[in-house]
Amino acid sequence: MIKLKIKTGDTVRVIAGDHKGTEGTVTSVDREKNKAIVEGVNMVSKHTKPSAKNPQGGIVKKEAPIHISNLSLIDPKTKETTRTGVRTEGDKKVRFSKKSNQVL
Repeated sequence: MIKLKIKTGDTVRVIAGDHKGTEGTVTSVDREKNKAIVEGVNMVSKHTKPSAKNPQGGIVKKEAPIHISNLSLIDPKTKETTRTGVRTEGDKKVRFSKKSNQVL
């Protein structure tokens, strides 16, 4: 399993695929499959059967996972996509933006 550069809560931009250029916040990351669920990106229609929780049933729109390689982190300072690095400040490891050298 490789170390991922994207974490839950990060703002990302889709850089490849059908949803290229769309931005959103990462809601969850699946480290086993190298995929992330991004708010409002890669929406799919899921057909649900009637149940006790949802007696009507019907079609529900929800986010599907998108591969990490198709996502790029957005630097909060410059609002552009950036790569990340890790450095130690004191005793702590911190992520920083390679473009603006700002701690993320």
